[in-house]
Amino acid sequence: MTTRLPFLRDLPRRAAAPWLLLGASAWLAGCAQTPPYAAPAQEVPTQFKQQAAAQAQGLWRLAEAGAARLPEATWWAGHGDPVLDDLQTRAQAQNPGLAQTAARLRVAEAALAASGAARVPSLGVSASGSRARSGTQLADGSTSARIGSSYAVGLNAAWELDLWGRVAAGVSAAQASADASAADLAAARLSLQATVAQTYFALRAAEAQGRLLDDTLRAYERSWELTRARQAAGVATSADVAQAEAQYKTTRVQWMESRTTRTQLEHALATLLGLPPAAFALAPTAELPSPPAVPGALPAQLLQRRPDVAAAERRVAAANAQIGVARAAFFPAVTLSASLGQRSTVLADLFNAPNLVWSLGPALAASLFDGGARSAAVESARASHAQATAAYRQTVLAALQEVEDNLAAAASLAEEEALQREAVAAAQRALEVVEHQYRAGTVGYLNVLTAQTAVLSARRSLIDLRARRLTAANTLLRNLAGPWEPGAGVTSP
Repeated sequence: MTTRLPFLRDLPRRAAAPWLLLGASAWLAGCAQTPPYAAPAQEVPTQFKQQAAAQAQGLWRLAEAGAARLPEATWWAGHGDPVLDDLQTRAQAQNPGLAQTAARLRVAEAALAASGAARVPSLGVSASGSRARSGTQLADGSTSARIGSSYAVGLNAAWELDLWGRVAAGVSAAQASADASAADLAAARLSLQATVAQTYFALRAAEAQGRLLDDTLRAYERSWELTRARQAAGVATSADVAQAEAQYKTTRVQWMESRTTRTQLEHALATLLGLPPAAFALAPTAELPSPPAVPGALPAQLLQRRPDVAAAERRVAAANAQIGVARAAFFPAVTLSASLGQRSTVLADLFNAPNLVWSLGPALAASLFDGGARSAAVESARASHAQATAAYRQTVLAALQEVEDNLAAAASLAEEEALQREAVAAAQRALEVVEHQYRAGTVGYLNVLTAQTAVLSARRSLIDLRARRLTAANTLLRNLAGPWEPGAGVTSP
Protein backbone atom coordinates (compact mmCIF):
# COMPACT_ATOMS: atom_id res chain seq x y z
CA MET A 1 0.00 0.00 0.00
CA THR A 2 1.30 3.44 -0.91
CA THR A 3 1.08 6.13 1.75
CA ARG A 4 0.52 9.65 0.45
CA LEU A 5 1.80 12.77 2.10
CA PRO A 6 -1.09 15.18 1.55
CA PHE A 7 0.36 17.92 3.74
CA LEU A 8 2.63 18.96 0.89
CA ARG A 9 -0.36 19.45 -1.37
CA ASP A 10 -2.84 20.73 1.19
CA LEU A 11 -0.55 23.24 2.88
CA PRO A 12 -2.54 26.49 2.61
CA ARG A 13 -0.95 28.90 0.26
CA ARG A 14 -1.44 31.74 2.62
CA ALA A 15 0.83 29.95 5.11
CA ALA A 16 3.71 30.57 2.74
CA ALA A 17 3.29 34.32 2.97
CA PRO A 18 4.93 34.75 6.39
CA TRP A 19 7.82 32.64 5.19
CA LEU A 20 8.34 34.75 2.12
CA LEU A 21 8.04 37.94 4.14
CA LEU A 22 10.46 36.68 6.77
CA GLY A 23 12.96 35.53 4.16
CA ALA A 24 12.80 38.73 2.19
CA SER A 25 13.15 40.99 5.20
CA ALA A 26 15.98 38.93 6.57
CA TRP A 27 17.74 38.90 3.22
CA LEU A 28 17.47 42.65 2.90
CA ALA A 29 18.22 43.49 6.51
CA GLY A 30 20.92 40.88 7.03
CA CYS A 31 24.51 42.01 6.71
CA ALA A 32 27.90 40.59 7.63
CA GLN A 33 28.82 41.51 11.18
CA THR A 34 32.51 40.56 10.86
CA PRO A 35 34.82 43.50 10.03
CA PRO A 36 36.76 43.08 6.76
CA TYR A 37 40.08 41.43 7.60
CA ALA A 38 43.52 42.61 6.56
CA ALA A 39 46.80 41.45 8.05
CA PRO A 40 48.22 44.02 10.49
CA ALA A 41 50.52 46.51 8.83
CA GLN A 42 54.15 46.24 9.92
CA GLU A 43 56.97 48.35 8.56
CA VAL A 44 59.74 46.07 7.29
CA PRO A 45 63.16 47.34 6.16
CA THR A 46 64.42 46.59 2.66
CA GLN A 47 67.51 44.90 4.09
CA PHE A 48 68.90 43.89 7.44
CA LYS A 49 71.13 46.33 9.28
CA GLN A 50 73.93 43.77 9.57
CA GLN A 51 73.49 42.46 6.04
CA ALA A 52 76.41 44.37 4.46
CA ALA A 53 78.88 43.06 7.05
CA ALA A 54 77.51 39.55 6.70
CA GLN A 55 77.79 39.67 2.90
CA ALA A 56 81.40 40.78 3.21
CA GLN A 57 82.09 37.61 5.22
CA GLY A 58 80.25 35.38 2.74
CA LEU A 59 77.67 34.49 5.38
CA TRP A 60 74.71 36.10 3.65
CA ARG A 61 73.59 36.76 0.13
CA LEU A 62 70.71 38.99 -0.83
CA ALA A 63 67.77 37.13 -2.31
CA GLU A 64 66.03 38.60 -5.31
CA ALA A 65 62.70 40.26 -4.69
CA GLY A 66 59.81 37.94 -5.42
CA ALA A 67 61.94 34.80 -5.20
CA ALA A 68 60.11 33.41 -2.19
CA ARG A 69 61.86 30.03 -2.25
CA LEU A 70 60.83 27.80 0.59
CA PRO A 71 63.89 26.16 2.15
CA GLU A 72 64.23 22.46 2.59
CA ALA A 73 63.02 20.84 5.78
CA THR A 74 66.42 19.31 6.59
CA TRP A 75 68.18 22.62 7.10
CA TRP A 76 70.83 20.99 9.32
CA ALA A 77 71.95 18.63 6.52
CA GLY A 78 74.57 21.16 5.42
CA HIS A 79 76.81 19.87 8.20
CA GLY A 80 77.08 16.48 6.51
CA ASP A 81 76.88 14.70 9.86
CA PRO A 82 74.94 11.39 9.70
CA VAL A 83 74.79 11.19 13.49
CA LEU A 84 73.00 14.55 13.65
CA ASP A 85 70.67 13.43 10.84
CA ASP A 86 69.72 10.33 12.82
CA LEU A 87 69.18 12.32 16.03
CA GLN A 88 66.86 14.75 14.24
CA THR A 89 64.78 11.94 12.76
CA ARG A 90 64.42 10.17 16.09
CA ALA A 91 63.59 13.36 17.98
CA GLN A 92 60.78 14.30 15.60
CA ALA A 93 59.31 10.81 15.91
CA GLN A 94 59.64 10.37 19.68
CA ASN A 95 59.75 13.77 21.44
CA PRO A 96 56.83 14.02 23.93
CA GLY A 97 56.63 17.82 23.72
CA LEU A 98 56.17 17.70 19.96
CA ALA A 99 53.50 15.04 20.39
CA GLN A 100 51.63 17.39 22.76
CA THR A 101 51.65 20.17 20.17
CA ALA A 102 50.47 17.76 17.48
CA ALA A 103 47.59 16.72 19.76
CA ARG A 104 46.63 20.37 20.22
CA LEU A 105 46.45 20.68 16.44
CA ARG A 106 44.05 17.73 16.30
CA VAL A 107 41.90 19.42 18.96
CA ALA A 108 41.77 22.60 16.84
CA GLU A 109 40.86 20.62 13.73
CA ALA A 110 38.07 18.86 15.63
CA ALA A 111 36.77 22.25 16.81
CA LEU A 112 36.77 23.43 13.19
CA ALA A 113 34.74 20.40 12.12
CA ALA A 114 32.30 20.99 14.98
CA SER A 115 31.80 24.65 14.06
CA GLY A 116 31.21 23.76 10.41
CA ALA A 117 28.46 21.30 11.41
CA ALA A 118 26.19 24.25 12.30
CA ARG A 119 26.02 25.19 8.62
CA VAL A 120 23.93 22.15 7.69
CA PRO A 121 20.57 21.02 9.07
CA SER A 122 20.46 18.52 11.89
CA LEU A 123 18.31 15.42 11.47
CA GLY A 124 17.09 13.09 14.18
CA VAL A 125 14.79 10.13 14.61
CA SER A 126 12.57 9.31 17.58
CA ALA A 127 10.39 6.43 18.69
CA SER A 128 8.28 6.11 21.84
CA GLY A 129 5.68 3.91 23.41
CA SER A 130 3.74 4.47 26.63
CA ARG A 131 0.77 3.18 28.62
CA ALA A 132 -1.05 5.58 30.92
CA ARG A 133 -4.11 5.80 33.17
CA SER A 134 -6.27 8.93 33.20
CA GLY A 135 -9.26 9.77 35.43
CA THR A 136 -12.30 12.03 34.92
CA GLN A 137 -14.62 13.54 37.56
CA LEU A 138 -18.26 12.94 36.56
CA ALA A 139 -21.22 15.23 37.33
CA ASP A 140 -22.62 12.87 39.99
CA GLY A 141 -19.36 12.96 41.86
CA SER A 142 -18.08 9.63 40.71
CA THR A 143 -14.89 9.12 38.73
CA SER A 144 -14.22 7.39 35.48
CA ALA A 145 -10.81 5.86 34.77
CA ARG A 146 -9.33 5.04 31.39
CA ILE A 147 -6.19 3.17 30.58
CA GLY A 148 -4.72 3.64 27.13
CA SER A 149 -1.58 3.20 25.07
CA SER A 150 0.24 5.60 22.78
CA TYR A 151 2.87 4.88 20.13
CA ALA A 152 4.83 7.31 17.96
CA VAL A 153 7.72 7.37 15.49
CA GLY A 154 9.06 10.39 13.69
CA LEU A 155 11.80 12.33 11.96
CA ASN A 156 12.89 15.74 13.23
CA ALA A 157 14.95 18.34 11.40
CA ALA A 158 16.23 21.75 12.46
CA TRP A 159 18.37 24.36 10.78
CA GLU A 160 19.49 27.74 12.06
CA LEU A 161 19.42 30.30 9.28
CA ASP A 162 22.72 32.16 9.44
CA LEU A 163 21.18 35.52 8.54
CA TRP A 164 23.64 37.61 10.50
CA GLY A 165 26.82 35.65 9.80
CA ARG A 166 27.27 34.27 13.32
CA VAL A 167 27.91 30.71 12.17
CA ALA A 168 30.13 31.83 9.29
CA ALA A 169 32.17 34.01 11.64
CA GLY A 170 32.52 31.12 14.07
CA VAL A 171 33.76 28.86 11.28
CA SER A 172 36.23 31.54 10.14
CA ALA A 173 37.53 31.90 13.70
CA ALA A 174 37.89 28.13 14.05
CA GLN A 175 39.68 27.90 10.70
CA ALA A 176 42.13 30.65 11.67
CA SER A 177 42.72 28.97 15.03
CA ALA A 178 43.40 25.66 13.31
CA ASP A 179 45.83 27.40 10.96
CA ALA A 180 47.54 28.96 13.99
CA SER A 181 47.80 25.54 15.65
CA ALA A 182 49.35 24.13 12.46
CA ALA A 183 51.90 26.96 12.53
CA ASP A 184 52.49 26.29 16.23
CA LEU A 185 53.30 22.68 15.37
CA ALA A 186 55.74 23.84 12.68
CA ALA A 187 57.32 26.26 15.17
CA ALA A 188 57.59 23.54 17.82
CA ARG A 189 59.19 21.16 15.31
CA LEU A 190 61.62 23.88 14.24
CA SER A 191 62.47 24.68 17.86
CA LEU A 192 63.05 21.00 18.60
CA GLN A 193 65.33 20.65 15.58
CA ALA A 194 67.33 23.69 16.68
CA THR A 195 67.58 22.44 20.27
CA VAL A 196 68.78 19.01 19.13
CA ALA A 197 71.39 20.61 16.88
CA GLN A 198 72.63 23.03 19.54
CA THR A 199 72.80 20.32 22.21
CA TYR A 200 74.68 18.05 19.82
CA PHE A 201 77.17 20.80 18.99
CA ALA A 202 77.65 21.59 22.68
CA LEU A 203 78.31 17.90 23.34
CA ARG A 204 80.91 17.72 20.57
CA ALA A 205 82.49 20.94 21.88
CA ALA A 206 82.71 19.38 25.36
CA GLU A 207 84.37 16.35 23.78
CA ALA A 208 86.83 18.60 21.95
CA GLN A 209 87.61 20.40 25.19
CA GLY A 210 88.11 17.03 26.89
CA ARG A 211 90.47 15.82 24.17
CA LEU A 212 92.46 19.07 24.35
CA LEU A 213 92.71 18.78 28.14
CA ASP A 214 93.69 15.13 27.85
CA ASP A 215 96.54 16.01 25.46
CA THR A 216 97.52 18.91 27.69
CA LEU A 217 97.60 16.66 30.74
CA ARG A 218 100.10 14.37 29.07
CA ALA A 219 102.29 17.36 28.24
CA TYR A 220 101.97 18.71 31.79
CA GLU A 221 102.81 15.31 33.21
CA ARG A 222 106.01 15.26 31.13
CA SER A 223 106.85 18.75 32.40
CA TRP A 224 106.24 17.64 35.95
CA GLU A 225 108.54 14.64 35.47
CA LEU A 226 111.18 16.87 33.85
CA THR A 227 110.98 19.30 36.76
CA ARG A 228 111.40 16.51 39.29
CA ALA A 229 114.42 15.19 37.36
CA ARG A 230 115.92 18.69 37.27
CA GLN A 231 115.33 19.03 41.02
CA ALA A 232 117.12 15.74 41.61
CA ALA A 233 120.01 17.11 39.55
CA GLY A 234 120.01 20.27 41.61
CA VAL A 235 118.96 22.48 38.70
CA ALA A 236 115.31 23.12 39.67
CA THR A 237 113.85 24.10 43.00
CA SER A 238 111.07 22.48 45.01
CA ALA A 239 108.90 25.48 44.15
CA ASP A 240 109.23 24.57 40.46
CA VAL A 241 108.09 21.03 41.24
CA ALA A 242 105.12 22.29 43.29
CA GLN A 243 104.08 24.65 40.49
CA ALA A 244 104.23 21.83 37.92
CA GLU A 245 102.18 19.58 40.20
CA ALA A 246 99.58 22.28 40.83
CA GLN A 247 99.29 22.99 37.11
CA TYR A 248 98.82 19.29 36.32
CA LYS A 249 96.19 18.66 38.99
CA THR A 250 94.26 21.87 38.25
CA THR A 251 94.07 20.89 34.60
CA ARG A 252 92.94 17.39 35.57
CA VAL A 253 90.03 18.95 37.50
CA GLN A 254 89.07 20.84 34.33
CA TRP A 255 89.27 17.59 32.36
CA MET A 256 86.91 15.91 34.82
CA GLU A 257 84.50 18.85 34.54
CA SER A 258 84.48 18.51 30.74
CA ARG A 259 83.57 14.83 31.09
CA THR A 260 80.70 15.73 33.44
CA THR A 261 79.45 18.37 31.00
CA ARG A 262 79.59 15.88 28.16
CA THR A 263 77.63 13.31 30.19
CA GLN A 264 74.94 15.83 31.10
CA LEU A 265 74.57 16.92 27.48
CA GLU A 266 74.19 13.28 26.45
CA HIS A 267 71.39 13.00 29.02
CA ALA A 268 69.77 16.12 27.53
CA LEU A 269 69.86 14.57 24.06
CA ALA A 270 68.24 11.42 25.42
CA THR A 271 65.38 13.49 26.86
CA LEU A 272 64.91 15.30 23.54
CA LEU A 273 64.66 11.91 21.87
CA GLY A 274 62.02 10.80 24.38
CA LEU A 275 64.34 8.25 26.00
CA PRO A 276 65.58 7.74 29.56
CA PRO A 277 69.30 8.61 29.89
CA ALA A 278 70.16 4.96 30.65
CA ALA A 279 68.77 3.90 27.26
CA PHE A 280 70.90 6.27 25.17
CA ALA A 281 74.59 6.48 24.41
CA LEU A 282 76.51 8.42 21.78
CA ALA A 283 79.96 7.41 20.58
CA PRO A 284 82.49 10.24 21.13
CA THR A 285 84.24 11.85 18.16
CA ALA A 286 85.45 15.22 19.56
CA GLU A 287 84.92 16.70 16.08
CA LEU A 288 83.06 19.95 15.55
CA PRO A 289 81.43 20.38 12.11
CA SER A 290 82.04 23.47 10.04
CA PRO A 291 79.36 26.20 10.05
CA PRO A 292 76.93 25.69 7.14
CA ALA A 293 76.16 28.19 4.42
CA VAL A 294 73.32 30.50 5.39
CA PRO A 295 70.50 30.89 2.82
CA GLY A 296 69.70 34.38 1.64
CA ALA A 297 66.39 36.05 2.40
CA LEU A 298 64.78 39.43 2.47
CA PRO A 299 63.09 40.66 5.66
CA ALA A 300 59.69 40.30 3.97
CA GLN A 301 60.49 36.67 3.15
CA LEU A 302 61.35 36.13 6.80
CA LEU A 303 57.77 37.08 7.67
CA GLN A 304 56.50 34.55 5.13
CA ARG A 305 58.68 31.68 6.34
CA ARG A 306 58.66 31.84 10.12
CA PRO A 307 55.89 29.70 11.62
CA ASP A 308 55.65 31.80 14.79
CA VAL A 309 54.92 34.88 12.66
CA ALA A 310 52.32 32.92 10.67
CA ALA A 311 50.71 31.68 13.90
CA ALA A 312 50.54 35.22 15.30
CA GLU A 313 48.91 36.51 12.10
CA ARG A 314 46.33 33.71 12.11
CA ARG A 315 45.42 34.56 15.70
CA VAL A 316 44.71 38.12 14.58
CA ALA A 317 42.36 36.71 11.94
CA ALA A 318 40.64 34.50 14.52
CA ALA A 319 40.16 37.47 16.87
CA ASN A 320 38.73 39.52 14.01
CA ALA A 321 36.17 36.77 13.27
CA GLN A 322 35.20 36.62 16.95
CA ILE A 323 34.10 40.27 16.69
CA GLY A 324 31.53 39.13 14.11
CA VAL A 325 30.34 36.37 16.43
CA ALA A 326 29.87 38.86 19.27
CA ARG A 327 28.06 41.40 17.06
CA ALA A 328 25.66 38.77 15.72
CA ALA A 329 24.39 38.17 19.26
CA PHE A 330 22.42 41.45 18.99
CA PHE A 331 20.22 39.94 16.27
CA PRO A 332 17.53 37.28 16.71
CA ALA A 333 18.28 33.65 16.03
CA VAL A 334 15.97 32.20 13.38
CA THR A 335 15.57 28.43 13.33
CA LEU A 336 13.64 26.44 10.78
CA SER A 337 12.27 23.18 12.17
CA ALA A 338 10.20 20.35 10.72
CA SER A 339 8.90 17.02 11.94
CA LEU A 340 7.17 14.12 10.26
CA GLY A 341 5.86 11.01 11.96
CA GLN A 342 3.11 8.57 12.84
CA ARG A 343 1.15 8.46 16.09
CA SER A 344 -1.47 5.92 17.19
CA THR A 345 -2.98 4.30 20.24
CA VAL A 346 -2.81 0.91 18.54
CA LEU A 347 0.61 -0.38 17.58
CA ALA A 348 -0.74 -2.32 14.59
CA ASP A 349 -2.30 0.83 13.12
CA LEU A 350 0.77 3.03 13.69
CA PHE A 351 1.73 3.31 10.02
CA ASN A 352 -1.74 3.86 8.61
CA ALA A 353 -2.19 7.06 6.64
CA PRO A 354 -4.73 8.70 9.01
CA ASN A 355 -2.15 8.57 11.81
CA LEU A 356 0.30 10.80 9.95
CA VAL A 357 1.37 13.93 11.84
CA TRP A 358 3.67 16.71 10.70
CA SER A 359 4.78 20.19 11.59
CA LEU A 360 6.78 22.86 9.78
CA GLY A 361 7.63 26.40 10.78
CA PRO A 362 10.23 28.94 11.79
CA ALA A 363 11.15 29.99 15.32
CA LEU A 364 12.62 33.32 16.31
CA ALA A 365 14.44 33.99 19.58
CA ALA A 366 15.97 37.25 20.70
CA SER A 367 17.24 38.71 23.94
CA LEU A 368 15.60 42.02 24.82
CA PHE A 369 17.62 42.89 27.90
CA ASP A 370 20.84 41.35 29.17
CA GLY A 371 22.31 44.09 31.36
CA GLY A 372 24.97 44.98 28.79
CA ALA A 373 26.43 41.47 28.47
CA ARG A 374 26.41 41.54 24.66
CA SER A 375 28.02 44.97 24.52
CA ALA A 376 30.68 43.76 26.90
CA ALA A 377 31.25 40.70 24.72
CA VAL A 378 31.77 42.90 21.66
CA GLU A 379 34.19 45.14 23.57
CA SER A 380 36.05 42.05 24.83
CA ALA A 381 36.35 40.73 21.26
CA ARG A 382 37.70 44.08 20.06
CA ALA A 383 40.22 44.15 22.91
CA SER A 384 41.31 40.58 22.07
CA HIS A 385 41.81 41.66 18.46
CA ALA A 386 43.95 44.62 19.57
CA GLN A 387 45.95 42.29 21.81
CA ALA A 388 46.51 39.78 19.00
CA THR A 389 47.56 42.59 16.65
CA ALA A 390 50.10 43.89 19.16
CA ALA A 391 51.38 40.33 19.72
CA TYR A 392 51.80 39.90 15.97
CA ARG A 393 53.84 43.08 15.66
CA GLN A 394 55.95 42.09 18.66
CA THR A 395 56.60 38.68 17.07
CA VAL A 396 57.71 40.34 13.84
CA LEU A 397 60.06 42.70 15.69
CA ALA A 398 61.49 39.82 17.73
CA ALA A 399 62.07 37.82 14.54
CA LEU A 400 63.91 40.71 12.91
CA GLN A 401 65.99 41.26 16.06
CA GLU A 402 66.98 37.60 16.24
CA VAL A 403 68.22 37.70 12.67
CA GLU A 404 70.07 40.98 13.20
CA ASP A 405 71.72 39.66 16.38
CA ASN A 406 72.89 36.47 14.77
CA LEU A 407 73.99 38.15 11.56
CA ALA A 408 76.20 40.42 13.67
CA ALA A 409 77.41 37.49 15.76
CA ALA A 410 78.16 35.27 12.76
CA ALA A 411 80.13 37.99 10.99
CA SER A 412 82.07 38.95 14.11
CA LEU A 413 82.75 35.38 15.22
CA ALA A 414 84.17 34.49 11.82
CA GLU A 415 86.76 37.24 12.21
CA GLU A 416 87.37 36.29 15.85
CA GLU A 417 88.00 32.65 14.93
CA ALA A 418 90.59 33.64 12.31
CA LEU A 419 92.37 35.88 14.81
CA GLN A 420 92.19 33.23 17.52
CA ARG A 421 93.87 30.69 15.24
CA GLU A 422 96.72 33.16 14.82
CA ALA A 423 96.80 33.63 18.60
CA VAL A 424 97.08 29.86 19.12
CA ALA A 425 99.96 29.64 16.65
CA ALA A 426 101.74 32.56 18.35
CA ALA A 427 101.24 31.07 21.82
CA GLN A 428 102.60 27.73 20.61
CA ARG A 429 105.71 29.38 19.17
CA ALA A 430 106.28 31.25 22.43
CA LEU A 431 105.98 28.01 24.41
CA GLU A 432 108.55 26.28 22.23
CA VAL A 433 111.00 29.15 22.73
CA VAL A 434 110.49 29.23 26.50
CA GLU A 435 110.89 25.45 26.81
CA HIS A 436 114.25 25.64 25.00
CA GLN A 437 115.27 28.48 27.28
CA TYR A 438 114.23 26.54 30.36
CA ARG A 439 116.21 23.48 29.32
CA ALA A 440 119.18 25.81 28.74
CA GLY A 441 118.70 27.27 32.22
CA THR A 442 118.24 30.85 31.07
CA VAL A 443 114.66 31.22 32.42
CA GLY A 444 112.78 29.88 35.41
CA TYR A 445 109.92 27.39 35.39
CA LEU A 446 107.43 30.16 36.00
CA ASN A 447 108.01 31.30 32.42
CA VAL A 448 107.25 27.82 31.14
CA LEU A 449 104.15 27.65 33.32
CA THR A 450 102.90 30.97 31.96
CA ALA A 451 103.52 29.94 28.33
CA GLN A 452 101.78 26.60 28.80
CA THR A 453 98.77 28.27 30.40
CA ALA A 454 98.59 30.73 27.49
CA VAL A 455 98.57 27.90 24.93
CA LEU A 456 95.84 26.00 26.78
CA SER A 457 93.73 29.13 27.17
CA ALA A 458 94.12 30.05 23.49
CA ARG A 459 93.15 26.57 22.30
CA ARG A 460 90.14 26.40 24.60
CA SER A 461 89.03 29.82 23.40
CA LEU A 462 89.31 28.62 19.80
CA ILE A 463 87.02 25.65 20.52
CA ASP A 464 84.59 27.97 22.28
CA LEU A 465 84.57 30.37 19.33
CA ARG A 466 83.90 27.55 16.88
CA ALA A 467 80.99 26.37 19.02
CA ARG A 468 79.60 29.91 19.27
CA ARG A 469 79.93 30.38 15.52
CA LEU A 470 77.99 27.17 14.96
CA THR A 471 75.34 28.39 17.36
CA ALA A 472 74.97 31.72 15.55
CA ALA A 473 74.81 30.12 12.09
CA ASN A 474 72.28 27.51 13.14
CA THR A 475 70.13 30.11 14.90
CA LEU A 476 69.98 31.95 11.58
CA LEU A 477 68.98 28.73 9.85
CA ARG A 478 66.32 28.12 12.48
CA ASN A 479 64.97 31.63 11.88
CA LEU A 480 64.82 31.22 8.11
CA ALA A 481 64.69 27.55 7.16
CA GLY A 482 61.29 26.45 8.42
CA PRO A 483 60.31 22.79 8.10
CA TRP A 484 56.86 23.50 6.66
CA GLU A 485 55.89 22.81 3.06
CA PRO A 486 53.66 24.74 0.63
CA GLY A 487 49.97 24.00 1.16
CA ALA A 488 50.45 22.71 4.71
CA GLY A 489 47.57 24.78 6.03
CA VAL A 490 49.66 27.65 7.36
CA THR A 491 48.56 30.96 5.91
CA SER A 492 51.39 33.40 5.46
CA PRO A 493 50.81 37.06 6.28
